[in-house]
Amino acid sequence: MIPSMPIYEDLAEAAAAIRERVKGFDPRVGLILGSGLGSFADHFDYTSAIPYGDLPHFPRSSVAGHAGQLVLGRVAGQSVVAMQGRVHFYEGFSPAEVVFPVRVLCALGIRSLVVTNAAGGIRGDLLAGDLMAISDHINLSGWNPLVGSNDERLGPRFPDMSAAYDETLTAKLHQSAAACGVNLKKGVYAILSGPSYETPAEIRALRVLGADAVGMSTVPEVLAARHMGVRVVGLSCITNLAAGVGNRPLTHEDVAGTAARASGAFSLLLKHFLPFSAQ
Repeated sequence: MIPSMPIYEDLAEAAAAIRERVKGFDPRVGLILGSGLGSFADHFDYTSAIPYGDLPHFPRSSVAGHAGQLVLGRVAGQSVVAMQGRVHFYEGFSPAEVVFPVRVLCALGIRSLVVTNAAGGIRGDLLAGDLMAISDHINLSGWNPLVGSNDERLGPRFPDMSAAYDETLTAKLHQSAAACGVNLKKGVYAILSGPSYETPAEIRALRVLGADAVGMSTVPEVLAARHMGVRVVGLSCITNLAAGVGNRPLTHEDVAGTAARASGAFSLLLKHFLPFSAQ
């Protein structure tokens, strides 16, 4: 049986529940905070936090480093709704469940989406602690959240992905990095399904395919947001050298720890960029 995409009415119900909890708040920017990066929500002003479990139809993350709540507030005057943690296909969720939260953000009326993640560095100059603007992606996960019957109220059957990551927003991200003295690199992000880390042979194959960094998230959310007509900008925190590039075993604890140590530059960049992200 082919799985269906999320029901339009379920999205509307979840969005209505959020509006009821935070009356009068009109978010212009959506933000997804990846592994070890959730502390950025501490920089919000006038916040309201809603656990995923309090919202209808929302999946709940089981991964350490993902708080599992929506945080709504302002950053440098910009109204933002942030996912403090995400769910993943490897946790056993369906493709529709994985992208349900980001679809709700789009249903709330955001004008742009900032996706962030922790990623392994493949390209030689990408070191642990570096930040990388995502210029494009390669979907090697083996699945796509748009498979199934299409609801035209959400978006077209065959959405164009020739500009998955908005060039104007990405240029503004680089301008913000230059303005606040953050060394921001750029590259192509590849997704594999996980949860096992990649083998050295897989990393060599990814390098040949043109991938600069690799992870287990982000791409499905980008596909869903673009399907709904929302602009996207992507930011990876390089938390480790990929298998065969570095000389030590990979652990989730190391990934989260490196992301936490990079949080200063990450937060500085986002605080500068977010006011421009809905323009």
